[in-house]
Amino acid sequence: MRLLSWYTLSILKRRQTISDNATFLLKELCQAQKHGEMAVQELISRRLVAAGCVVEAFEYDPADVKVKGEFALDKARAEERRTAIVGSLPGAPNLPSLLIFAHPDSETLGDISKWKHEPYSGSIQNGKLYGWGVADDLAGCAAAVLALESIVNSKKPIGTVIFASTPSKRYARGVSALLYENVSADAALYLHPAESGLGMREIKAVASGHMEFQIVVKGCPPKTTEPGHTAFSHLAENPIDKAVIVRSALIALSEERAKRVSHPQIEALVGRATNIHVSRISCGEMQRLSRIEDTCVLGCAVSFPPTETIQQVKAEIEAAILKVGDSDRWLYDNPPQIIWVTGVTGGEVSIDHPLYRTAAAAISKITGEVPSNNPMHTSSDIRNPIVEAGIPCIGLGCLAGDLSQNNKHDEWIDLDDFHRMVNVTKAIVVDWCSSFLPEQSQGKD
Repeated sequence: MRLLSWYTLSILKRRQTISDNATFLLKELCQAQKHGEMAVQELISRRLVAAGCVVEAFEYDPADVKVKGEFALDKARAEERRTAIVGSLPGAPNLPSLLIFAHPDSETLGDISKWKHEPYSGSIQNGKLYGWGVADDLAGCAAAVLALESIVNSKKPIGTVIFASTPSKRYARGVSALLYENVSADAALYLHPAESGLGMREIKAVASGHMEFQIVVKGCPPKTTEPGHTAFSHLAENPIDKAVIVRSALIALSEERAKRVSHPQIEALVGRATNIHVSRISCGEMQRLSRIEDTCVLGCAVSFPPTETIQQVKAEIEAAILKVGDSDRWLYDNPPQIIWVTGVTGGEVSIDHPLYRTAAAAISKITGEVPSNNPMHTSSDIRNPIVEAGIPCIGLGCLAGDLSQNNKHDEWIDLDDFHRMVNVTKAIVVDWCSSFLPEQSQGKD
């Protein structure tokens, strides 16, 4: 058996120590999650202060945050004040700066009894760490903190690095709040585990736009005092029948747009760049099958590439719905009502951009693989710096699974891939913030 040298053993021990520190922080964050979002933020703040960062707590009201290329009904807005934690490592002013962000909040915890692993323990099994919120997005917060800790004592001159732990769920709009408070950098990096199953083998550089909307279709029950409408239904305007006409118009528009609206990267992955679908139909009660109702409501959604705006897509849908009246007198006299619920404009960074090239080189160096560009992250937070502040932004994250927002349990991240995520983040910070390129000074897409 070959004996390892003292030097080799010391290197292996150091690597083990780094790995243990990363895992320990993840477990701490999972355990803090049990005590609420502020407990997580306080832990992050303590680690950043200990690392030598200038740390500020920024309290804000999500309802007061200005937004660009985005909207939501009041019922979809966050109702309570939130706190973002911002840690800065001031650097050389003549070198590029980088904003890293992740979110400390998670989806609402469901039925704990369905979990095989205690949701707040950070338990480890078969190379996976389990815990509520670990994939969405405590792993992103941990990776940022660990990366900053590792570079704080670096002797290599670098530009300013900022990490923002910003609430995101339920329209908390944390990163937007900071952007409008003049938190800025030459580029941004969003750390979030990968829902696609590719982990550190991909870069998120395209975020499609997305809108959700309802269409209220009026009908008219027959004019009768009878409790049942079946015998008189020929005298009614059934809103379900009219809703079918409206749905057909939406599907026709979706197919027409698929032929006309183009985005090569999205099309290469799924065959088309845009979609419209009807996911819900609500009308009547199962206990009153003889009754014809007054209205039928369609629940709908549309995805569209970053090359289109909310206003453009809204106008096309509104025109298509108005046109259904051309072939149906009832719909002409009673136009369906569109209720726009939520929407965001997309954003993207070219694979030729220096930021993308820097990240791709770091991933290749750490993992030995050339990453792919995943363009399917609809509504991803990478869009916020791009759309709202003109800051180029990409996203990356470790392999994760069974995300709880998809009605799954035993949320987990792959520990080996998480350690790669930390090392890649560190490499991106060092490479981007130390090597000034002329095109980086433009910094804005």
